[in-house]
Amino acid sequence: MTKQSIIAADEARFPLSKLSLSSMNPRQNVPAAEVEELAESIWTAGLIQNLAGIMDGNGGAEIVAGGRRLRALQLLAERHADLAQVRPELANPPVRLAPDDSTAQAWAVAENAARRDLHPADEIRAYGKMERNGATPATIARAFAVTEKSVYRRLALAGLPEAVIDALAANEINLSAAACFTISTDEARSLEVLEQCRGNTLSDYQIKKALKPDAVKDTDRRAKFVGIEAYQAAGGRVGGDLFAEETLLDDADILDAVFADRLAEVADSHKRDGWKWVEVSHADYLGYWFLQENGFERIHRETGTLSPEQSERFDELTEQAEADALDEAGQEEFAALNAITEGDYTEMQRAHSGVIIYVDSQGEVQSYEGLIRKADKAEAVAAGVLAKSQHSADDAPKSPISQKLRDDLGRVSRGARQHAALRGPDLLIDLLAYQLSHNLYWSKPFGLSVEDVPNWPTTEADGYALDDRLTENPPRDMYGKDLGKSFRAFRQKGADHMRGELVRFLAAQLRGGDEKLMSLIEKETQPNTRDVWTPTDANFFGRVGGPYMSDLWRDLLDLPADHPTATSFDKLKKGEKAAKLEALFRGDYDLRNALRVTGEQADKIAAWLPEGMA
Repeated sequence: MTKQSIIAADEARFPLSKLSLSSMNPRQNVPAAEVEELAESIWTAGLIQNLAGIMDGNGGAEIVAGGRRLRALQLLAERHADLAQVRPELANPPVRLAPDDSTAQAWAVAENAARRDLHPADEIRAYGKMERNGATPATIARAFAVTEKSVYRRLALAGLPEAVIDALAANEINLSAAACFTISTDEARSLEVLEQCRGNTLSDYQIKKALKPDAVKDTDRRAKFVGIEAYQAAGGRVGGDLFAEETLLDDADILDAVFADRLAEVADSHKRDGWKWVEVSHADYLGYWFLQENGFERIHRETGTLSPEQSERFDELTEQAEADALDEAGQEEFAALNAITEGDYTEMQRAHSGVIIYVDSQGEVQSYEGLIRKADKAEAVAAGVLAKSQHSADDAPKSPISQKLRDDLGRVSRGARQHAALRGPDLLIDLLAYQLSHNLYWSKPFGLSVEDVPNWPTTEADGYALDDRLTENPPRDMYGKDLGKSFRAFRQKGADHMRGELVRFLAAQLRGGDEKLMSLIEKETQPNTRDVWTPTDANFFGRVGGPYMSDLWRDLLDLPADHPTATSFDKLKKGEKAAKLEALFRGDYDLRNALRVTGEQADKIAAWLPEGMA
């Protein structure tokens, strides 16, 4: 046999009594708990991966790769005296045999260096098989040394159509996309949407929308208003999205009907309060324009007057309320004084006006009260409830002030406010921090708007970790809130809080400017992309081709094309190449040690970025 000849490895089955652990095996000591878990897994799911060893000269074999599996099989033999009869494949496991010591030594190192987790598709199938064989999630978790929550998530995918799991295994869709299919019980529809996913980059939202175009989230204002139980009682179906931890309501028409009935009930309760009429609106907001379009006049509550002592006490309680320092008694006292200041409608006012009831975007009931219809205005004027207009729109004299002049005068007034604001720079800075950190919709104090400056890839942040200040605590939604009260409470948090809010929201808006300005900024901040991003299978390697990964492997390790380490990498499947590169970038000690990665190569790996990144 020449040196150029290829020596093929044989495979044979051996009784467990003929197998022993080789001194070449790196895993000489394994925790008993790990052996217990693996034995349970093998008993339930079988021996998925063969052992590897070398003949010992006495008709047996020494195991160089698969030491944990060997121990687990030996443990099963101890526990089951009839193992050879009930599970002969475990009592006589297959062993791949190395032709010589050098090959055996290479296998011993290579298996441990290249060790990687199962592909998610393989996990899903393995967990599903164990469950069908009677294993509980707790048992599966122990067998695979994972959390029960992880098992439940994989089992939720085990019921997917086989075509979806096949697509995941082939890396045609990612795990997040596969999880979207759990919301559907219509297999035909699932397969149609799967075809749309092949070769297309669809977001999770687009996939879910395609699977259930009419489904409504439980965060929808209608669902929050009526409650899931009422919806289900009316025959509405509920579907869960385990991975987004949200509930989907499949029957939008039923939800609309329950919503309308419930809103009508609320309207009926208001009729008992003495209003001339009560109506409902299905809009989520009614503004001043609504009054103008429908010709309503609006009257207001008759407010009470606080005594000097009550007024002083009210101010004290207001400050305590803004600081969240009111006890139960204080809250009751504050509510009572607040009711006096807010006032109420008189019986006469209610007899000539009405109410429109609606549900806001948060699912809360709101009302537009004291509305007088066009047809009721004359009667309301006669009753003294509504003041008589001095002139009608038809006979009103033309204003001597033109609209252009009116606009100019308005700008003068605004200029006066801006002029005065220069005397309060701290107030302006606090207002800017407040506007950036709160979603104020159309009520912004400054004529500034922010754009979406994306800093998050579509790979769901795998291998990507920014400072929490850029990803947590988005601007607070201030829809329908008292902005004056909110801003007073915000300022009480102090200058450090103002500066912190400004810094984090301005950082989130950083785009860089032109080339020279960007260069200046980077000189001071010294950004390093690899501080926050490491290439992984999910975020990079799984999205480029196999030849690209082979070139990168050789470049990082300074290998010629015909080097055995390079040629063996070339023969790997795309997913295996991605996994090996991910382990290399992750700093896997065994792999780097087996590859004899030098300090210079390690620095190259630590600094490497794909072309186009900086």
